[in-house]
Amino acid sequence: MVESEIKVRFCETDALGHVNNTSYFIYLEQARVEFFENLGSSMAMSRWPFILGHIQCDFLQQAYFNQKLTIRTGVAGIGNKSFRLRQDILDAINGVPVGRSESVMVYFDFREQQSVPIPGEWVKKLEEYRVEPVANR
Repeated sequence: MVESEIKVRFCETDALGHVNNTSYFIYLEQARVEFFENLGSSMAMSRWPFILGHIQCDFLQQAYFNQKLTIRTGVAGIGNKSFRLRQDILDAINGVPVGRSESVMVYFDFREQQSVPIPGEWVKKLEEYRVEPVANR
Protein backbone atom coordinates (compact mmCIF):
# COMPACT_ATOMS: atom_id res chain seq x y z
CA MET A 1 0.00 0.00 0.00
CA VAL A 2 1.05 3.56 -0.61
CA GLU A 3 0.76 5.87 2.41
CA SER A 4 -0.18 9.55 2.15
CA GLU A 5 -0.27 12.08 4.97
CA ILE A 6 -2.97 14.74 5.37
CA LYS A 7 -3.27 17.48 7.98
CA VAL A 8 -6.85 18.69 8.40
CA ARG A 9 -7.26 22.38 7.67
CA PHE A 10 -9.83 24.57 9.42
CA CYS A 11 -11.70 25.21 6.14
CA GLU A 12 -12.37 21.46 5.82
CA THR A 13 -14.49 21.37 8.98
CA ASP A 14 -18.15 22.25 9.30
CA ALA A 15 -20.51 23.88 11.81
CA LEU A 16 -20.47 20.69 13.90
CA GLY A 17 -16.71 21.06 14.39
CA HIS A 18 -15.66 17.92 12.55
CA VAL A 19 -14.37 17.29 9.03
CA ASN A 20 -17.16 17.80 6.51
CA ASN A 21 -18.06 14.65 4.57
CA THR A 22 -17.08 16.26 1.23
CA SER A 23 -13.53 16.85 2.48
CA TYR A 24 -12.88 13.12 2.72
CA PHE A 25 -13.26 12.82 -1.04
CA ILE A 26 -10.61 15.52 -1.51
CA TYR A 27 -8.26 13.58 0.80
CA LEU A 28 -8.95 10.37 -1.12
CA GLU A 29 -8.23 12.12 -4.42
CA GLN A 30 -4.92 13.47 -3.13
CA ALA A 31 -3.95 9.96 -2.00
CA ARG A 32 -4.92 8.54 -5.42
CA VAL A 33 -2.67 11.11 -7.11
CA GLU A 34 0.22 10.09 -4.84
CA PHE A 35 -0.55 6.43 -5.54
CA PHE A 36 -0.30 6.99 -9.30
CA GLU A 37 2.87 9.04 -8.89
CA ASN A 38 4.32 6.14 -6.89
CA LEU A 39 3.49 3.83 -9.82
CA GLY A 40 5.49 6.12 -12.09
CA SER A 41 2.47 7.47 -13.94
CA SER A 42 2.83 10.69 -15.88
CA MET A 43 0.67 13.30 -14.25
CA ALA A 44 0.45 15.26 -17.53
CA MET A 45 -3.25 15.50 -18.30
CA SER A 46 -2.56 15.06 -22.02
CA ARG A 47 -1.36 11.51 -21.24
CA TRP A 48 -3.63 10.68 -18.27
CA PRO A 49 -5.41 7.36 -18.95
CA PHE A 50 -7.93 7.03 -16.08
CA ILE A 51 -11.34 8.22 -15.00
CA LEU A 52 -13.07 7.65 -11.68
CA GLY A 53 -16.08 5.45 -12.36
CA HIS A 54 -17.35 4.94 -8.81
CA ILE A 55 -16.44 5.85 -5.26
CA GLN A 56 -17.92 5.15 -1.85
CA CYS A 57 -16.76 6.11 1.62
CA ASP A 58 -17.76 4.79 5.02
CA PHE A 59 -17.26 7.30 7.82
CA LEU A 60 -16.13 5.37 10.90
CA GLN A 61 -14.97 8.12 13.28
CA GLN A 62 -15.06 11.89 13.33
CA ALA A 63 -11.93 13.81 12.37
CA TYR A 64 -11.11 17.33 13.49
CA PHE A 65 -9.14 20.47 12.64
CA ASN A 66 -5.36 19.98 12.84
CA GLN A 67 -5.66 16.19 13.09
CA LYS A 68 -3.09 14.25 11.09
CA LEU A 69 -4.47 11.47 8.92
CA THR A 70 -2.77 8.66 7.03
CA ILE A 71 -4.41 7.31 3.89
CA ARG A 72 -3.31 3.88 2.72
CA THR A 73 -4.07 3.08 -0.92
CA GLY A 74 -3.90 -0.33 -2.54
CA VAL A 75 -5.42 -2.32 -5.41
CA ALA A 76 -8.41 -4.46 -4.37
CA GLY A 77 -9.08 -6.03 -7.75
CA ILE A 78 -8.12 -5.80 -11.42
CA GLY A 79 -10.54 -6.34 -14.29
CA ASN A 80 -10.16 -6.06 -18.04
CA LYS A 81 -10.87 -2.31 -18.35
CA SER A 82 -10.96 -1.16 -14.73
CA PHE A 83 -9.53 -1.80 -11.30
CA ARG A 84 -10.68 -1.21 -7.73
CA LEU A 85 -8.74 0.83 -5.21
CA ARG A 86 -9.11 0.35 -1.48
CA GLN A 87 -8.27 3.33 0.69
CA ASP A 88 -8.12 3.31 4.48
CA ILE A 89 -8.14 6.63 6.35
CA LEU A 90 -6.46 6.34 9.75
CA ASP A 91 -5.56 8.67 12.59
CA ALA A 92 -1.83 9.12 11.98
CA ILE A 93 -0.97 9.06 15.69
CA ASN A 94 -2.90 6.09 17.04
CA GLY A 95 -3.91 4.21 13.86
CA VAL A 96 -7.63 4.29 14.67
CA PRO A 97 -9.70 3.87 11.47
CA VAL A 98 -11.51 7.09 10.52
CA GLY A 99 -12.85 6.08 7.12
CA ARG A 100 -12.78 3.39 4.48
CA SER A 101 -13.26 3.79 0.75
CA GLU A 102 -13.41 1.72 -2.37
CA SER A 103 -13.37 3.20 -5.85
CA VAL A 104 -13.32 1.99 -9.44
CA MET A 105 -10.76 3.47 -11.82
CA VAL A 106 -11.49 2.98 -15.52
CA TYR A 107 -8.76 2.86 -18.16
CA PHE A 108 -10.08 5.37 -20.69
CA ASP A 109 -9.36 6.59 -24.22
CA PHE A 110 -10.24 10.28 -24.10
CA ARG A 111 -10.07 10.70 -27.89
CA GLU A 112 -12.54 7.90 -28.51
CA GLN A 113 -14.47 8.62 -25.29
CA GLN A 114 -14.66 4.99 -24.24
CA SER A 115 -13.08 2.53 -21.87
CA VAL A 116 -10.36 0.30 -23.26
CA PRO A 117 -8.47 -2.72 -21.90
CA ILE A 118 -5.75 -2.00 -19.35
CA PRO A 119 -2.33 -2.53 -21.00
CA GLY A 120 -0.24 -5.40 -19.66
CA GLU A 121 2.48 -3.12 -18.26
CA TRP A 122 -0.15 -1.34 -16.14
CA VAL A 123 -1.56 -4.64 -14.91
CA LYS A 124 1.93 -5.65 -13.74
CA LYS A 125 2.38 -2.36 -11.87
CA LEU A 126 -1.05 -2.63 -10.25
CA GLU A 127 -0.46 -6.25 -9.17
CA GLU A 128 2.42 -5.06 -6.97
CA TYR A 129 -0.07 -3.17 -4.77
CA ARG A 130 -2.70 -5.88 -4.25
CA VAL A 131 -4.68 -5.78 -1.00
CA GLU A 132 -7.83 -7.37 0.30
CA PRO A 133 -11.05 -5.64 -0.83
CA VAL A 134 -13.16 -3.74 1.70
CA ALA A 135 -15.09 -6.25 3.80
CA ASN A 136 -18.81 -6.61 3.11
CA ARG A 137 -20.88 -4.11 4.99
